[in-house]
Amino acid sequence: MSTVIEQPVEARLVAAAPRMPSIPATLRYDRRDPFAVRMTFPAPATLEGVEVCWTFSRELLTAGLQGPEGHGDVRVRPYGYDRTVLEFHAPEGTAIVHVRSGEIRRFLEATSDLVPVGLEHLQFDLDHDLAELMRDAC
Repeated sequence: MSTVIEQPVEARLVAAAPRMPSIPATLRYDRRDPFAVRMTFPAPATLEGVEVCWTFSRELLTAGLQGPEGHGDVRVRPYGYDRTVLEFHAPEGTAIVHVRSGEIRRFLEATSDLVPVGLEHLQFDLDHDLAELMRDAC
């Protein structure tokens, strides 16, 4: 069984121009980091011309489908019918994208099939991790 789920999504960049251009993005979940979700934008879709990856909690993404969530670098909220807004705040500026809520729900369902919500802690092998820490300390 795979430990990673990757799902391409179509994001619409909210900009000053009247037309919102579509940009490719990928949602990624790895059960080895069971609380986190990553959203990656390829180099051609970014101002800097380098791939950009944002990491935030699966819980934030889930809650943001129902109402405004987040107070830090990543904020999520529903918008209209079947749209979700993701805001990414950085010192260089803010990027705001719309993603179809249905795409996010499908992704979250797949992550929940891989690691059920509330059972994320079972993905950690604390004995192994402690042994690795002790080995590195010697």
